[in-house]
Amino acid sequence: MHSYGIVGRQVQGGMEMSEMVNVAVDAMGGDNAPVEIVKGAVDAVNENEAVRIFLVGRQEVIAKELEKYTYDSGRVEIVHAEDVIETAEPPVMAIRKKKDSSIVKSMYMVKDGTCDAFVSAGSTGAVLVGGQVIVGRIKGVERPPLAPLIPTENGAALLVDCGANVDARPSHLVQFAKMGSVYMENVMGIKNPKVGIVNIGAEEEKGNALVKETFPLLKNCPEINFIGSIEARDIPSGAADVIVCEAFVGNVVLKLYEGVGATLIKKVKGGMMTNLRSKLGAFLVKPALKKTLKAFDLEEYGGAPMLGLNGLVVKTHGSSKAVEIKNSVLQCVTFKEQKINDKIKEKITLED
Repeated sequence: MHSYGIVGRQVQGGMEMSEMVNVAVDAMGGDNAPVEIVKGAVDAVNENEAVRIFLVGRQEVIAKELEKYTYDSGRVEIVHAEDVIETAEPPVMAIRKKKDSSIVKSMYMVKDGTCDAFVSAGSTGAVLVGGQVIVGRIKGVERPPLAPLIPTENGAALLVDCGANVDARPSHLVQFAKMGSVYMENVMGIKNPKVGIVNIGAEEEKGNALVKETFPLLKNCPEINFIGSIEARDIPSGAADVIVCEAFVGNVVLKLYEGVGATLIKKVKGGMMTNLRSKLGAFLVKPALKKTLKAFDLEEYGGAPMLGLNGLVVKTHGSSKAVEIKNSVLQCVTFKEQKINDKIKEKITLED
């Protein structure tokens, strides 16, 4: 193990180290760092005995936050990193120059096997660059995509890609479909997940050049359950389990999802407070409504894993609160337990 300036002792906490899932968490990244980040990390440790957290960032700041909580101190450690990569910084230059940043240090911990995964709400550009340059791609993977889970009527669907590859090629989208299928089958337990490509119509001849060229490749790929084109309006109903697109389209879909969801929740809550009758009705339906709205809260699904890397990198929203950080860490446990990277390697190797 390389020296990372780890503060504290590596206590096994009653479990063998081989059983532990070690997760580096960028304590300095995001709009709500370090308060919500530290809280989410501690919540994950308290919820799952298999988790060991390495909080990476400024030691004094993190230690002060940790004083607020009760947790197994043998499973939470601080790794001091003096620098912070800001959102507005050019990512390539930041990764090269800020070697003592929380993002770069965490990436190297994943690269050398000290940690199984890395979670960050920090600079998306730096996380994407660091994932490819430091952690590295699985051999045969052309472009690692960002793949968040999004809520649908039937549970959750995987949106691949939502932000990593704006100018993708047909071969990239085929790999997205394969990797997304592996994830949904093994992490979400969906057998033979349905794969759809985002398009402006259901007909095979519709779409832009990328979609038209990719469609027959997906159609003739025996390793996936391709159902054809999927229009944006069909995504919330759960028409597909794996939604394939390049990052420009995926990011638009994701942001619209977030915006419409937030507006609907605001409107529903406002409508229930208009008069005494609506307030009484709201009181009666509150438990059921709360459960329903929670199912459509993107924070409940954790962050977006960067599929196809040699280690797991998970990017959460810059505005992440503790619940999204916690769920992202727990997501890493399932990812390791199900050996997702090994299964992706098997899928991609079949291409050779």
